[in-house]
Amino acid sequence: MKRLLSLSASVLISALAGCGEESDQLPVDGRDFDGVEYSEPATYTGKVIDGYLSNARVWLDMDGDSQYTAGPLVIQLDNGAEVTLPSGEPTTLSGAGGEFSLDVSELALDPETGPDLDPRNYSLYALALPGKTLEETRNGDVVIDSAFMMSAPAGIRNITPLTTLARYRALAGLFLSDSSNLAASLFDLNLVRDYMLAQDDRAHAYARALARFMASQFPPEYSKLLADTGSDGTEQFLSRQAAFLLGISMVQNSGDVIAVVDAAAQAGYANVDVDALVLPQVAVELSDPVLLTRQRIYAEPERSDTLPANRSDLLVSAELAFDYGEDGRLLSVSANGCLAPSMAELSRLIGVGGYMANLETQWLPSAALSPQSRINYEVAGTDERLVFDWNNQRIYFETATTCHDHESIFAGSTELGGNPEISYNWTMQDGGLSELIAQIPQPDGSMLTRTLEPEAVNASAGFPGYRLSEGGAEVASLVFTGSVQGCELEPDAVGADLVVSASQGYEFSGYESQLAGLAYEFDNREFEYPAQGDAFPVNRLLRYGFLDPAMSDLPRVEAGAGFEWVMYYPPVGGVGFLEGQPNHIGEAYLKKYSGARACGRKFEDVPSSAYARVEYSYKKLSEYLVGLLQ
Repeated sequence: MKRLLSLSASVLISALAGCGEESDQLPVDGRDFDGVEYSEPATYTGKVIDGYLSNARVWLDMDGDSQYTAGPLVIQLDNGAEVTLPSGEPTTLSGAGGEFSLDVSELALDPETGPDLDPRNYSLYALALPGKTLEETRNGDVVIDSAFMMSAPAGIRNITPLTTLARYRALAGLFLSDSSNLAASLFDLNLVRDYMLAQDDRAHAYARALARFMASQFPPEYSKLLADTGSDGTEQFLSRQAAFLLGISMVQNSGDVIAVVDAAAQAGYANVDVDALVLPQVAVELSDPVLLTRQRIYAEPERSDTLPANRSDLLVSAELAFDYGEDGRLLSVSANGCLAPSMAELSRLIGVGGYMANLETQWLPSAALSPQSRINYEVAGTDERLVFDWNNQRIYFETATTCHDHESIFAGSTELGGNPEISYNWTMQDGGLSELIAQIPQPDGSMLTRTLEPEAVNASAGFPGYRLSEGGAEVASLVFTGSVQGCELEPDAVGADLVVSASQGYEFSGYESQLAGLAYEFDNREFEYPAQGDAFPVNRLLRYGFLDPAMSDLPRVEAGAGFEWVMYYPPVGGVGFLEGQPNHIGEAYLKKYSGARACGRKFEDVPSSAYARVEYSYKKLSEYLVGLLQ
């Protein structure tokens, strides 16, 4: 396993030590014990502190996976040579006063192989074991009943909640010189020292509250494993990314945790009852899913007055940003320009409780074709947004534009923040969506009501049918006429990146004119990936047609016989391909409906002209959360 270098202590000390009046007392940075620098290669000493913790599992994380790794462990040196540590990562249990001593004798190497491995180049970790780890208090030892994990920046030998905060702040690119509220709260604290020895009641109160917060996020299955009689804390459970997500979530919420402590410290920090504090409860999705974070929509013709236009002549008319909580649940969609809220798409999202990653194909494309979208886009700022209130089963749509006048959706103000232009609410039955209702205030004071009911007959997972009514009268419906049917591939389609390998017919009704030959077209093949003989399935929606009289009646839109969306995906194993989530759209085009097509064909190349093009951008949840901090 290749060694991952951590941020060095020399880079972090000045940023993390703080400037408090006690910052020159020993130990200053967690490395100096008894005033002597580390030099003895056989032992590496330090302390585990919440209060002082004994019987906590400690290890030197040499492979960077945030879990203890047993031997034999192979480490690759900077010179390319490999060395094997028979015992794995140095580990021990802490003793009285939280003190520990790691045997690092295996880090001494033959000079012909390379220089000794320096323990100061790696982060220390400590794991509090429920029912086994003891915290030293004024009233005696107290058994820790909730597991949590702490770490420290490389070279720091105090392992505390505050060193954990310091380490993950640094990994996220944050230092005490930034202007965040958290930095102001911690500016005069040395985050890496022994605050118990320094008798720093404020740092101790912060640390205990942060430890409680970390314990609240700790996976209960892992905690149960550690509580078992035979567990000694060496069991692996978390992935590298899961541990990183826990650390980043701690950074993201530490300001709120510290604010709770500050509010309770009116009689001094030594008197704060940390166990009685009401701390934030924040769930984290530890699988680190890939999520849709941005769409760029091109729907403004550059050299003509009408749509469709040559795809190279389409200008950006809107950018959509998708915002999430740490649990991967969608919180809002904000648009610079105009978005096109779709009740059918909202129903898909409601069906998975707002957890976008549970949709194999995240957020089917939509586009506002009004010229007002580009006009608003050219002025920086948010023009429209969808806000999700999952606990109360409500969604709110706000707009400050005239993009949706043709749909009887009128802006109540030229600024966001007032009463929403649409209020959605829904009901569930037998674990599924029963009804989605949109209430749209009208200029005359009346309320326009639109209702969507899912149509489950022959519907496949992730792509339900629906019936849409307005004022009690049905205005549109999508009803499948049969199940998904596979077909034999044409000779020139075999081995192509995108192939129509299955289709599902449907009827789209409710309007005077109808479209013939309607079908969802899918690529649902199995690929020999990642190795020959493997069976890797995909389920990619490629094309579907529909009518939209409100959109086709726009003055500059030449609609003809309806619209269709065509969608394109990265080739399996190619650039942009995501093995864990292979059904993510790369780009989509809105074009004229092209009628019934043969199943089994190689899917068409991107169209030469279109009403709109939509580009998709994705990030892992961990990347997204780090971006929020920077």
